[in-house]
Amino acid sequence: MGYYTYPHYYGYYPYYQNHFYRTFPYQQQSRQLRFYPSKQQARRQLAPEFQKVWGVMQKELEPVYERLMEFNMNRATARFFVQQFVIFAIQNEGKVTGSNSQKVNQLWNIFLQNNVWLMSLLTPYRIPRQEVERIVKRVFILTLENIHFSPGKDWNGWESLGGRLTSGPGSSSWAANRLDIFSRGENRNLIHKWWDGTRWSQWENLGGVIASSPAAVSWGDNRIDVFARGENQELLHKWWDGTRWNEWENLGGVLSSSPAVSSWGANRLDVFVRGTDRALYQKYWDGRRWSDWIRLGGNLTSAPGAVSWGPNRIDIFSRGEQQQLIHKYWDGRDWSEWESLGGRISSSPAVCSWGENRLDVFARGENFELIHKYWDGERWSEWAEIDGQLTSEPSAVSWGNNRIDVFARGENHELLHLWRS
Repeated sequence: MGYYTYPHYYGYYPYYQNHFYRTFPYQQQSRQLRFYPSKQQARRQLAPEFQKVWGVMQKELEPVYERLMEFNMNRATARFFVQQFVIFAIQNEGKVTGSNSQKVNQLWNIFLQNNVWLMSLLTPYRIPRQEVERIVKRVFILTLENIHFSPGKDWNGWESLGGRLTSGPGSSSWAANRLDIFSRGENRNLIHKWWDGTRWSQWENLGGVIASSPAAVSWGDNRIDVFARGENQELLHKWWDGTRWNEWENLGGVLSSSPAVSSWGANRLDVFVRGTDRALYQKYWDGRRWSDWIRLGGNLTSAPGAVSWGPNRIDIFSRGEQQQLIHKYWDGRDWSEWESLGGRISSSPAVCSWGENRLDVFARGENFELIHKYWDGERWSEWAEIDGQLTSEPSAVSWGNNRIDVFARGENHELLHLWRS
């Protein structure tokens, strides 16, 4: 193990402008240079402008990483180089003019003049010069396209799906491009509407008498489980088995909120509610029987929201005493303590996950707009306002990579739908 020292380009990292050199360890294998920069060091170095752009570019950068890795570059090193290209484009965007294509060509010329040291670091990988130019220019164009990113710009506008809702909605998905939406109707019955990949169905009446917003989840193909609070504050359960809807069953308990439900495996259900003491309670189905109620503590001022992004993993959210978002999780062995994630929310939160270690949380803000916060696997984003005028808590579901569908009740008590893909 040795060290390779390269000159630090002033202006790249605002927090390190007093350092002219940056040192990284390397291993020399088949004449290839490999970097192992500390994640914490890199994170401290990156400016807020970079973090904002970098966070929304990851999906689009995958082909760039894959191309660099074709030249025997490991992913960590590829990520390091791409970061340098993005930061350079951010720092120099104000020096170029014209269309994005013209700006990219100008940035490339400036880059060649000022970054001989960085180009030299690519030499051991024997990437053809024209290919380097294509890769760098591709990163530049993606950076320019996202540099003025607004959190709400990639969301499709709210659409009205009609109906007359007397509660917030619940949503689930059991297949790609499949959505099932539930709510309480005017007669306090459960109502259901679905998207089959081509069109929305009409509302159908599934009966019962419910006293809360419903919660829904799917643990397998053509399977849906729906939960709600009953007239006597008990937990009610109804399910679709692929052929028919079963009758409501009473699972007991004394609920002071709507339920939340998640599933981390086939024939596994975890239901969460707020009890009369405002603590979080859990009840689970293990494939054979229902557990007793388990008290998980806390002081909740809203119903909980729940999701699972992997086997034996559960994340729970609710509103805390200061109207902030609070979070608790099960890691497969233990429950964490509650943590505060800040903000001021005026509804219970909704949460979904479209990938491993990814969480997207939604709530109604103080002005009745939809607000959004996400975990990208390393850090929590700031709250972002998406807009809208909600008269209920939202519900969120994902049926594919980077796909999120959000539902809420509108000002005319109709179902509203917002999505991102």
